[in-house]
Amino acid sequence: VLSLCCEACKKVIFHVPSELEADTLVGRVDLKECLQSAEFISSSDGNFKVLEDGSVYTTSALSLSAEKKTFTILLKDIQEQVQKKIHVSLEEEKKTPKTRNVRDTVLKRTKRRWGPIPSVMIENSLGPFPLQIQQVQSDTAQNYTIYYSASGPGIDQDPKGLFYIERETGNIFATRAVDREQYPSFQIICFATTPDGYSPEVPLVHTIRIEDDNDNAPYFTQDLFEFCVPENSRPGVVVGKVTAEDRDEPYTLHTTLKYRIVSQTPPITPAFSLHGDTGVISVLLPQLDRELVPSYTLLVEVRDMAGQPFGLCTTGTVVIRIEDTNDNAPSFKQLQYETRVEENRVSVEILRVSVVDLDEPGSPGSGAVYEIIRGNDDQAFEITTDKNTNEGILCVVKGLDYETAKQRVLVIGVNNEAPYLLAPHSQQLSQSTCSVTVHVLDVDEGPVFKPCLLRMDVKECEDVGTAIGRYVAEDPETGNSEGIRYRISPGQCNWINIDDKSGEVRTSRILDRDIGEMRRGQCNITVFAIDRNGKTGTGTIQVCIVPGNKNFPRITQTDYIMCRDRKPICLTAQDGDEAPYSAPFVYRITDRNLASMWKLTPHDDNSWYLSPKGDIPYGIYEIPVSVIDNGGKIGENTVRVNLCDCVTPTECDGRTRQLSGGNVTLGLWAILAMILGSLLLLLILITICGCCGAGVMHRQVTDDCANHNLIISNTEAPGEEVMDHNIIPLQNTCDQGGYGVKTGEQQTFEMVKGRGHTLESVKGGGHQTLGSVKEGGGQPMMDTCRYSYSEWHNFTHPRLGEKVHLCRQDEEQKHSEDYLLSYNYEGKGSLAGSVGCCSDQHEEEALDFLDQLEPKFRTLAETCIKR
Repeated sequence: VLSLCCEACKKVIFHVPSELEADTLVGRVDLKECLQSAEFISSSDGNFKVLEDGSVYTTSALSLSAEKKTFTILLKDIQEQVQKKIHVSLEEEKKTPKTRNVRDTVLKRTKRRWGPIPSVMIENSLGPFPLQIQQVQSDTAQNYTIYYSASGPGIDQDPKGLFYIERETGNIFATRAVDREQYPSFQIICFATTPDGYSPEVPLVHTIRIEDDNDNAPYFTQDLFEFCVPENSRPGVVVGKVTAEDRDEPYTLHTTLKYRIVSQTPPITPAFSLHGDTGVISVLLPQLDRELVPSYTLLVEVRDMAGQPFGLCTTGTVVIRIEDTNDNAPSFKQLQYETRVEENRVSVEILRVSVVDLDEPGSPGSGAVYEIIRGNDDQAFEITTDKNTNEGILCVVKGLDYETAKQRVLVIGVNNEAPYLLAPHSQQLSQSTCSVTVHVLDVDEGPVFKPCLLRMDVKECEDVGTAIGRYVAEDPETGNSEGIRYRISPGQCNWINIDDKSGEVRTSRILDRDIGEMRRGQCNITVFAIDRNGKTGTGTIQVCIVPGNKNFPRITQTDYIMCRDRKPICLTAQDGDEAPYSAPFVYRITDRNLASMWKLTPHDDNSWYLSPKGDIPYGIYEIPVSVIDNGGKIGENTVRVNLCDCVTPTECDGRTRQLSGGNVTLGLWAILAMILGSLLLLLILITICGCCGAGVMHRQVTDDCANHNLIISNTEAPGEEVMDHNIIPLQNTCDQGGYGVKTGEQQTFEMVKGRGHTLESVKGGGHQTLGSVKEGGGQPMMDTCRYSYSEWHNFTHPRLGEKVHLCRQDEEQKHSEDYLLSYNYEGKGSLAGSVGCCSDQHEEEALDFLDQLEPKFRTLAETCIKR
């Protein structure tokens, strides 16, 4: 069925008279403008015909009943399956009235014979020849002598001489028959000229169409059609399609074909049907059984003229092969089998079983797949398929033991490679099975190790000759190990020895995983067992070296420097052993005297903290520390700690006191530091006492006295970190700091303004006492508090200023670490207030404010008044 695309191409209007005679040229339409290759041209109105050049003629006389008449020209391209329409409208000419003279003659329209309709010639015409097919004449022949001539295909072009035109009459003749399949039409050009060469007419293009004759029988596109269809297909399943062609003119009865089945081989009930119009072959028989009829041969016929008896026909051959499906289950030829095999034999074929399958040989529907359904729990048997014979091959893959079982009974089942398809009107079949009885034959066997592979773990670094186990074999006949001797196959790793009688295994060397071939940690050693008859059996010992506790734990770093902050030291140990013979470690101080001065606290599995228990003297301590690993192995270590009076470890120059065995020896500089600290402390006490003594006589305490005696209480707990470098602590030899403010004209410790001072002597500047600053040296100290402070201030101010200057100049901040210490926020003050209120009083004011202090400060005030 052709599906053509039809659309309107254009609209043409012709103005014609109201009365039209037959064979009158109405007008000409440009067909190629609408469709380049129009194989079929027709008119929707039978009163008009359209030629191939687009000329529109009337087929009969007609009159326009209305002022307008319309019809459609239909163009078809069969190959491209395109259809176009041209709408044609005929409108009556409107005559314009004009004045006519008496002499004017009336003009009448006459028929022109110079434009005849296309000629038609029957294909394969029998003549007689020459056969006249058309005549062309010019109306000017009434007034002139006209000669006619023509040119084009069939005249002076191939096929030459097929047509000619008479010079005087204009008759066109054919000289022989024409084959339409070779020349479907001819277009010749006709000329009308006078003897002197004048052409009163335009050259005429005349078309000669060859009318088709049913001279070609249809033919099949293939000599042999081959199709396949699965067996047991349902009726109506399409098998294939046969196609035929006809060279005659398309869309005519000459090319209207009909198909039919002439015969079927084998000549049984028809199994297929053939559609007469399309040539489609379908299944007709409800049951196609390949096992009964593997293929069918059909003789088919195609006939033109819509299958009428007088039509031409051709026959062809169709072969339909029935494809196999697995509709036949395999079945064993024999239901019971018996076979024999010697014990301990492996990889040996013991039996072949065969089946019957009606499906096509070599196809998945007939390929057998065997399986052992029962009796093969130990996987001692295996069955495979021989692809050539389709037999099942039963083999022994594990040695059988006569002493364990004298016979084995197997149940074997069979299936196909393709899944089973149940044929129509048939019942489901169960799987075919057979039984096989295997008789085990007894043979004299050699010793057998149980197990055949034995793993023995040996701790590394065990002594030579350490027993690690026994590996014995048994005689399968007797079930014991009597008379069996053992030996190790030569050429293997010599890690162990085996006793030739008892089978006891001992180490032959020290096994260490860090040495050569032992780095792999294991070795497989083959052992032979030989009975009295010389029969042998083999077994394998897999010796695995298990990590042992061979390394002592040791502390990685043993030299430390501990400064005055006495920050705990983190001791870390290492052990070359693997778990569980390494961490966690336990640390102990073995010297009882040093254990009373130092303590160890756990940090993690590998590390412990070492710290002093109390305020022990500075010096170098050599502390014996034992480290015990998780396996109990003890490593002795000596940790050397230099307890130095420093802020950073780099300040410690090594000239420190040294303690050995718990005895403390003080160096020269330590003694001098202690003497200087004692003198400074004594000087401060004398100053405080002198100030307070002056207050007894006058019953008044000045600001300076309060400022120098009420310094600061001990800090009970650290506060928040305040990184303010304007606050500088004032230290003395007792590690107690004091703060000063500027009161009146007397300058005290201006710590808020960043001018704090210490009582320590300048390093490298020699040792001086407070008295050396006084004029005249050795003069007695003034009794008043103000004079004592001035003396002390004159002594400390230049030296402390130099230290502060050094702190500012030092880029590495080594000196600033000693003096510029920041203090954290300590929280809100107590309800009793602060003693710092004394520093807010002026020099002229008395100490009456002490009477308003809280009770816990009255004791301090009374002490000052008594002095």
